[in-house]
Amino acid sequence: QVQLVESGGGSVQAGGSLRLSCAASGYIYSSKCMGWFRQAPGKEREGVAAIYTGGGSAYYADSVKGRFTISQDNDKNTVYLQMGSLKPEDTAMYYCAAVLASGAYCARNFIRYSAYGYWGQGTQVTVSS
Repeated sequence: QVQLVESGGGSVQAGGSLRLSCAASGYIYSSKCMGWFRQAPGKEREGVAAIYTGGGSAYYADSVKGRFTISQDNDKNTVYLQMGSLKPEDTAMYYCAAVLASGAYCARNFIRYSAYGYWGQGTQVTVSS
């Protein structure tokens, strides 16, 4: 089992920044695909970014490219999502997800909700205009 705990959410004005953290614990392989999703009220869960921890390759949804950066600290088993130039439409509950998989799988499936087997409880991000 893998447990994921998100932190770092909060309220920020448009144009501001936040950094989310996802700490993984439990039975952990070194190589896995870890992603960030978000879900706004009344909307489907949307893939935002992912990173393959075995090699560090990162993947982004078009909606956040150039504004968000995903990174990892393998010593801490933690993945970060640095969010910049935030917009009101970025307001959502943000979830961390993980799947024990290859880099190729991560590249093909990073944005698919069904591709992940482990989920955190989420952290709220609110961006005001």
